[in-house]
Amino acid sequence: MYPIKCYGQFLKLVFTTHPVNLTSDTVKVALLSSSYTPDQDAHTTFNDVATYEISGEGYTTGGIELTNKQVQYDPDNNQVIFTANSASWTNATFTARYAVIYVDKGTQATDKPLIAYVDFQGEKSCENSEFTLEWPNGAIFAITTP
Repeated sequence: MYPIKCYGQFLKLVFTTHPVNLTSDTVKVALLSSSYTPDQDAHTTFNDVATYEISGEGYTTGGIELTNKQVQYDPDNNQVIFTANSASWTNATFTARYAVIYVDKGTQATDKPLIAYVDFQGEKSCENSEFTLEWPNGAIFAITTP
């Protein structure tokens, strides 16, 4: 399991100019190369990271859609939790360093806000095998309310 870090501008976008419904909107995960340098403060849309997307057997540009997305409230811990099934690429041959999670609402750069990224803490490769990305504790993120 690798840590997931949210992009700082995501919640600002949600609460101001770009309403997002994580359960009904298309949410994708794409893989990036080691030439990408994450910037949680400046990167806001998929357009900011698209040039670093990997290529390879079993990988489609733009990544894959997350399935079984849920947003739940945990009253015991005062948390809003976003979950989805693990993401998998089968019969894959590629190398990736990062995964980015984003909302794919349309064709414009502003229609694809970045949610979070995963740093594999080094390049991860697969050759004619399955590449699976599992979420820590089954959650992509949890926001704790005070």
